Order: sequence, then structure tokens, then C-alpha cells
Amino acid sequence: MKALRIHGMRDVRVDTVDDPEILDSRDAIIRVTSTAICGSDLHIYNGSIPQPRPMTLGHEFMGIVEEVGKGVGNLRRGDRVVVPFPIACGHCLFCNHELPGHCENSNPEHYGPEGGLMTEKGGALFGYTDLYGGYDGGQAEYVRVPYADFGPRKVPDNLTDEQVLFLTDIFPTGYTGIDWAGVKGGEVIAIFGAGPVGIMAAKSAWLRGASRVIIIDTQQYRLDKAKQTANAEGILWESQKQVVDEIRSMSRGYGADVCVEAVGFEPDRSLVDRAKAVINLEKGSDKVLLACMSAVRRGGFVSVLGVYSSPFDNFPIHQFFDKGITLKGGQAPAHKHIDRLLKHVSNGDVRLDDIISHRLPLSEAAHGYDIFRNKKDNCTKVVLKPGA
Repeated sequence: MKALRIHGMRDVRVDTVDDPEILDSRDAIIRVTSTAICGSDLHIYNGSIPQPRPMTLGHEFMGIVEEVGKGVGNLRRGDRVVVPFPIACGHCLFCNHELPGHCENSNPEHYGPEGGLMTEKGGALFGYTDLYGGYDGGQAEYVRVPYADFGPRKVPDNLTDEQVLFLTDIFPTGYTGIDWAGVKGGEVIAIFGAGPVGIMAAKSAWLRGASRVIIIDTQQYRLDKAKQTANAEGILWESQKQVVDEIRSMSRGYGADVCVEAVGFEPDRSLVDRAKAVINLEKGSDKVLLACMSAVRRGGFVSVLGVYSSPFDNFPIHQFFDKGITLKGGQAPAHKHIDRLLKHVSNGDVRLDDIISHRLPLSEAAHGYDIFRNKKDNCTKVVLKPGA
């Protein structure tokens, strides 16, 4: 089959590889009909999260069941399914607490309680390096899905792939940032990052009754897309102080009730930012998280959806304490929310496919990575079609 594999920093290629096989009674083989490039994939593409051997990337995918193991009783050949991005067993301590990203069985070689830089990581993720299980991902014609009796969800025939594809990751992830904060209605929500996750967080904020949704980005075209698809007010980032001042002016001087960090450790950076990282032996920057800590009101909530893979000096713990901020982050529990969110899509409460800017065959995946990383051609989201 054909599969998009990482070979080194900014080096992805569509290779011919062996077809996946059933290796466990709870496995399924899925013929991929649609898959997408995620901002998290770019961390591997950039070399910021290392992957020493070639691996098939991709954790946002859906398709048709081709084969199931003997232990999978809820799926059969021909079923059309969407697959949550964490690989989770469904019955360990953490799965039973609706924390599939911490599954203690899916990543046996690198799992542990510490959560270190290169050791004792969390549960497995599709196509997300050997540290997170070493499972090939879904940017391919076929993919093996472990624990297929727990993860995949059947989707209605009346919904297109693109209407439900983002139930794999970015919609549950955006929703998680709002859900963690316990949004009940009337809140002012500020979302840092007008990428796919940020836009999904904005859509989710409206679903939960927010009174005002503000989104911040360095690119005007992304703010325009957020306004068009999620009715969010935009702030163009020029400096941290300018952004924080604007958010406070839009929230009676207090700051936002909830700030959602949807950027991670690789934001757009100046030469000064890059030099600081080198001096401090840091990878990337925590500048967006620091902006969230300032922009949130006293007693407010900061949800961290962006990936952070290394420590940072001078974290403002004094500010966290003085303002009484609640801070929460991590992998989104996609399995927890996917059924509820599928109902929202089916009922027409929310639209997901309006963020797609590019649709490409799998053979052009390397081009998709390039335009997505470098924000070319007003790229906001790339969907790949393995069968095209």
C-alpha cells in the first residue's frame, strides 16, 4: 500500500509499504477514505519531537472496516467508522476514568507515571513516534486499529466524510478546552491560535453558551477564517501587552473568564525569542501560555491544548498563585466526548468541514505539509484522500 512516512526533519514521502495485518484479536484493519494533517503532526515534521526511524504519520482518519479480529464483536466488514486519536484499551484504571490518553496498556515499552522528557510517557497515539507506542498512523491507504471494539465509532450514511472527519481529534480537543473550564453560559472566552483546534474551541464555546468569543493569531487570513466559520472576534497579535490590553478592554477590565491555549511550544517567534530559547536551552517558546496567564481574569481558567514537550525557565508560578488561576492541559479525552459531539453534528448544531482549505490526494501529502507549516496559499486545514 501507499503511506506517508517521516524520514527526517521536514522530509516526508509517500512510500510503498507492507499492508497492515491483524496482530491481536481486538484489531481491525481500516481502508482509509479520508485523513488530515494536524498541527501536532508538524512537531514531528519540524524535528521538534524526534522520530529516528521511518513511520507512517497521521492520527486524524476514518474509513471502511476491511477485517476484524475474533475479539471485535461490534464491527463488521463494510462498516464506516471514525477513529479517536488516542489508542486505549477501554478497561484499565485510566480508561475507566475517561482518560484514554493515559491508557496503561497501549504503550507498554515507554509508559510510566513520571511523564519525563524521553521516558515514562502516556498512552499510545496513532502515528506519533515510538515514544507514544510506535503505531503507524492513518495517512495511508490502510491502517491497523488496536482495541477496535472500544475506539472506532460507526457514522451515519447521510453524513459525508468531511462532516465527521474532525471528530477524530480537533473537534473533541477544542471542545475539551471549553469543557475543562466548566463553561455553563455567559462567559467571555479568549482563544489563542486561530488554527483548526482554536476554531473548533470557538465553535464549542458557542455550543456551551459563551457570551463572547475572542480569537488571537498572528495571521490575518486565519482570523478571517475564524470570523467566517465560528463568528469569533479577532485580535491580530503584535505583542503580548497589546493582546492582553485588548482582551481586558473587551471584558470590563477583568480579563477573560477562560483562556484557551491552542498553539503550543512552536508559535511564530522573533529572532529575540529564538535567541532566548538557545540561551535557556529551551525548545520552542512558552510565550502564548504566558499571555494566557496574563489575559485570564482572577479566579479564571486556562486550558492548554497546544503541545508542550520540554520545560521552560521562569514559569510565572507567582502569577498563577496570586490570581488563583486554574490551569489544566494534556491530551484530550476524545473517547469521552465523541458520541455527544457526533450528535451535535448529526443534529446540525455545528458544522466542521468549513475550515478545510485544501483537499489533496495522498500522493501530494508532502506539498500539504509544506503549505500547512509555512502558512502558504491561505492554508488552514489539509484533507488527504488516499483513494484519489
